[in-house]
Amino acid sequence: MDLLDFEAKDLYFDRPDAPEVEGLIRKAAEDYSSDAELPLLRAYFLAPESLNVLVALNRFYYYQHRLEDALSATDKALEVLRPMIGFPEDWQALQQRHIDEVSPDLLTRVRMYLFTLKAIGFLNMRLHKLDLSQSIFEKLVELDRMDRIGAKGLLELLHQCRAETVGANSLVPQRVFALGD
Repeated sequence: MDLLDFEAKDLYFDRPDAPEVEGLIRKAAEDYSSDAELPLLRAYFLAPESLNVLVALNRFYYYQHRLEDALSATDKALEVLRPMIGFPEDWQALQQRHIDEVSPDLLTRVRMYLFTLKAIGFLNMRLHKLDLSQSIFEKLVELDRMDRIGAKGLLELLHQCRAETVGANSLVPQRVFALGD
């Protein structure tokens, strides 16, 4: 299945939230400093299953360099998307047949699920959880042979970083000095 060959329907950002939730997201967007967190958290408490809120939280935390928090929001988004498309609870059990069996009307959600899984892999890579990242990227490459999601480049980057780390470790002195030694 070509993950680009579909009609975009039911985009998450086209789904309206309660006016209060939308207002909180707008308020956070107007002041994207650390003051934006409180309105986003209020929106989350009002609508914990809203993909609009979860994406906003992910972006806020990512741009604040709070990667663990961004990962939590992204994990929650994957948890919300999974039952919408009938995917297995564990992403590792996801097979091509699961994607092939999804109704064409839900392909937008399938793509969002796969992009969300890619984001989880990327965030874990940034957090130096390379084994988990590699597993995620390998799963995405297996499922997306045409690389429409773009996981192949991240998998190659991960392999390159690992190779550079192995090479650099052989040159690292036995004792590392702190500033002031």
